Amino acid sequence: MYINIGGDVIIDAHEIVGVFDIDKTTVYKVNRNYLSKTEKSGKIINITDKIPKSFIVCEKNSENMVYISPLTTVTIQKRMTHKAQF
Repeated sequence: MYINIGGDVIIDAHEIVGVFDIDKTTVYKVNRNYLSKTEKSGKIINITDKIPKSFIVCEKNSENMVYISPLTTVTIQKRMTHKAQF
């Protein structure tokens, strides 16, 4: 099952480790440090020019990637649940 996480980006739902609200999670220093470290290693893909609302951590071939998305966590969750029903 594939999920559109914003724009033209579609990822395999099986690769998703977690979907996080940017406003709620970046309050904590540990999360900001994780995102900063991931960005420095070139493993963040920003898929929006708008204000980001969530980030999606994915794992493929034992490598983590983070997608910065304009969609809310609720929207992504609904897309995952909706597709799973078919």
